[in-house]
Amino acid sequence: MSFNPFYEKPDVIEKTYLTPSEMYAKSYDKNEVDPYTKVRCILMNGAEYEAVGFSHRFFRACPDNDIRRSLAAVRRSEQQQQKQISVLKPINETILETTISYEQLAVDLTVALAKREKDPYVKHALDFALLEDFDHLYRFSNLLELEHHVHAEKLIGSYTEITPGRPTISEHRHPYDGVCRSGNNKEADIATVLNVNIITAAEQQTMNYYMNQAGFYTSDAGRELYQEIGMIEEQHVTRYGSLLDVKPTWLENLLMHEYTECYLYYSCYKDESDPYVKKIWERNLILEISHLHAAAELLEKYEHKNWQEVIPGGEFPELLSFSSQKDYIRNVLQNTVWETANYEDYSLVSALPDGARFFTYQGQVCGDGADVPSHVVLDRYLSKNKTDYRYEIRSNPVPELADRTRDNTTVGREKVKVRG
Repeated sequence: MSFNPFYEKPDVIEKTYLTPSEMYAKSYDKNEVDPYTKVRCILMNGAEYEAVGFSHRFFRACPDNDIRRSLAAVRRSEQQQQKQISVLKPINETILETTISYEQLAVDLTVALAKREKDPYVKHALDFALLEDFDHLYRFSNLLELEHHVHAEKLIGSYTEITPGRPTISEHRHPYDGVCRSGNNKEADIATVLNVNIITAAEQQTMNYYMNQAGFYTSDAGRELYQEIGMIEEQHVTRYGSLLDVKPTWLENLLMHEYTECYLYYSCYKDESDPYVKKIWERNLILEISHLHAAAELLEKYEHKNWQEVIPGGEFPELLSFSSQKDYIRNVLQNTVWETANYEDYSLVSALPDGARFFTYQGQVCGDGADVPSHVVLDRYLSKNKTDYRYEIRSNPVPELADRTRDNTTVGREKVKVRG
């Protein structure tokens, strides 16, 4: 059954604010909760971060105090939503355990969006970064087992494999190669517009988490790994953010932000298995419908545009749902792991000319690779255990990544002949 949030009755925003005790939610049990509940909590925390951040940027660029007051009223509600979602994470869940869920979100969300994406250029961007987040999950999982003796597969419910993707050392690229062609919302399918907005917000939250948590981690190896992968997440946010349409006005963008949140909360509500968390998604959907209507009223009042001019029809496309995506990831890994970015497009590393930006930047940042944190963590693990930590349904589909006794730093980085 289709759902159109524009045809739902909104609440009065000022009557929806929570008391401190109402805002402080009950945390999930990290040992009992379904891993995808954790993933949804991280996703919606990121959506609220994006909403609040956009509202502040709009607020600071807007000379009209009536609009600024409307933004402030909605933003107060968005802040309360974010604060409530953030404490669903329990006190006894460590920084690194949470990180495993962040990377599971990055992997399985990216696949869910890529599988339904109709625009081949956007799909390529999703598949490309997918292999990098997949490798991050592998690196952090080895650190978790090395330093805390916790098996990441218990945290992710065996939904997602833990095995090398495009090696993190190979992901360091010149900034010019992180900029894609911008989209066109007027011509794009609404699912594409939602996909780009969703993945940008999700990856941005991951980037921010690693930026802030690096200094709180308890070992030098971990702090360095957070720093390195945080820089790759910066590349991802640049890549995904550059896919956004640059033409919408502030108020059109506000409407799209609220519509995206409505879509996500409705998807989470439909997908959620935990009864307590499901009620939070339901309440927040009701709030977001009110925020959406407030944005539509501002758009009509100040730009004399109806919401249909920005979001024709308004009905939600296929809802977002989380499920195990092992076969899809294996296929992308096997067929595209040797790719790198080249300006707005992609290229096999072997096809790049000698002296290309990629090789120059790699030499400047990574050197011979011996001191790159993502490689050092694996070397430390292998020195202690002889074989790396993995959770696989079968051997890695890339022969060069199947060897469990050494960390490969060549795939996607050096000009070697690709098998097959």
